[in-house]
Amino acid sequence: MVSLFQILFGIIALLIGLINTFWGNDPGYGIAVCLAATLFFPGVLAFVSSKINIKIPKWTLIVLALFILWTALGVAELFHKIALMGQDLSSS
Repeated sequence: MVSLFQILFGIIALLIGLINTFWGNDPGYGIAVCLAATLFFPGVLAFVSSKINIKIPKWTLIVLALFILWTALGVAELFHKIALMGQDLSSS
């Protein structure tokens, strides 16, 4: 069940990163969110953990998820960027 939530949030965070990359004013932030989102996929997390020889605890992923949501909704104005994306896609 935990893996399902991890994968679901990984997809959501990946979408947040893509929106911020292509419709935002800070593509660097979007790319950083996309890279951080990959840590929520169990295969990637296991690969990174084995390469750095450190087990990444679940609470670290929870803090990362809260940080991504906080920055996307507050600082990065996600809803405004979704509206821009909708206008851009409907005009073409």
